[in-house]
Amino acid sequence: QVQLVESGGGLVQAGGSLRLSCAASGRTASPAAMGWFRQVPGKERDFVTAISWTGASAYYADSVKGRFTISRDNAQKMMYLQMNSLKPEDTAVYYCAAQRNYVPVGQKNSVPVAAWDYWGQGTQVTVSS
Repeated sequence: QVQLVESGGGLVQAGGSLRLSCAASGRTASPAAMGWFRQVPGKERDFVTAISWTGASAYYADSVKGRFTISRDNAQKMMYLQMNSLKPEDTAVYYCAAQRNYVPVGQKNSVPVAAWDYWGQGTQVTVSS
């Protein structure tokens, strides 16, 4: 079992930046792939980005490419999401996620919610206009 705790959410103006953190703990030193999803009330939980276990590969939803950057520090068992040029449509609860198995990040293995094994509690990001 892996426990994930997000932090860093808050209120930011459009065009601003915010950095989310996800702390992992559990039986392993570090999970396999990790990633971020986001969800707004009444909508599906949508994929944002994922990063491979080594941090060498990352995959982003088109809506955040060029604006968001995912990173991880396995020694610290931390994952981060640097969000720049934020837009009101980025407003959502952001969830940290982790996978049990070592599979490549990408459309097939990362985008489906069902592909992820562990979830954090979520942190609210609100972007005002």
